[in-house]
Amino acid sequence: MALEVAIEKQVDDFRLAVEFKADGAPVGLLGPSGSGKTMTLRAIAGLETPDRGRIVLDGRVLFDSDQRINVPARDRRVGVLFQSYALFPHMTVAENIAFGVRQLSSEERDRRVAEQLASGHVAHLASRYPATLSGGEQQRVALARALATSPAALLLDEPFSALDTHLRNALERQLRETLVSYGGSTLFVSHNLEEAYRVCSNLVVLAHGSVAARGPKEEIFRHPPALEVARVTGCRNFSRACRFADGRVEAIDWGCTLRVAQNFPKPPGHIAIRANHVRVRAWEASDAKNTENLFPCWLAATAEAPFRVTADLRIGTPPANPTDFHLQAEILKHEWESLRNVPQPWAVELAPDRLFLLPD
Repeated sequence: MALEVAIEKQVDDFRLAVEFKADGAPVGLLGPSGSGKTMTLRAIAGLETPDRGRIVLDGRVLFDSDQRINVPARDRRVGVLFQSYALFPHMTVAENIAFGVRQLSSEERDRRVAEQLASGHVAHLASRYPATLSGGEQQRVALARALATSPAALLLDEPFSALDTHLRNALERQLRETLVSYGGSTLFVSHNLEEAYRVCSNLVVLAHGSVAARGPKEEIFRHPPALEVARVTGCRNFSRACRFADGRVEAIDWGCTLRVAQNFPKPPGHIAIRANHVRVRAWEASDAKNTENLFPCWLAATAEAPFRVTADLRIGTPPANPTDFHLQAEILKHEWESLRNVPQPWAVELAPDRLFLLPD
């Protein structure tokens, strides 16, 4: 089932103007806070009315400002899953799931409720009320309620952000399993980039109320089309850039010249590399003869996570203070343990096929 969205709406201090399609594979909707992600979902669901535009779901027009079509939310066949669960506190789990299909025959309604209780792993909770459930259990019920209506589109607005890490992982796994057999269009909003990458095949990146990038996730992460898109998708290493006649690129803020594999026809405004693609090792005597994308570096500061270390590195000369650095590198803990006591300078390598250029 395909979802086509092309809408405009004035929202407080910015104008939302988005256009994209979702044709079955889950689509991740990314963007900084205030970029219009939630407003876009609410407009598709019929909870907000765009100023103009068109929304079509599975060939059925839900909204068209020119034709004055605006299908009520209850008739759109759109399931919505919010961060806040939004369960009815006076209804049991089974009653919450049944709410959206109450117009069906009692036999069909009972069948759908039983099906969602089982597939959502909440059958043992059927007679309980939301106040007696954990956050993870409530979100499972909310997902079951959304799916009970057999929606043509499923809109997920940061559904796991209020949960702890263990519950997030469990519910994300359940969601991925559910989406394998779900035949409708899915939009998934998340601030967790790795989560969105695992759940979704394609991405739409919003910035300042408009679409800054759309397409397969691998392409957007490898070659983001704009500086804002690179930032939203987690890149932290940027430098102003200019290109030499021989095709090499000067990274002005890093103080080095680099060869880049990317074919980039425009004059570059910035050069960038993701922290997990920066390679750091011990400096060897032979490295002084290899000047292509390999440089001496010094450590300015570190930040440790359970499984990796983020190292702030300065190229060319030792840092004057902990904030005096050019690049951040993400290093796995076992690699860090073998590197941390090695005398500096170290060698930092910026592989040509891992660097990407961005327009001015």
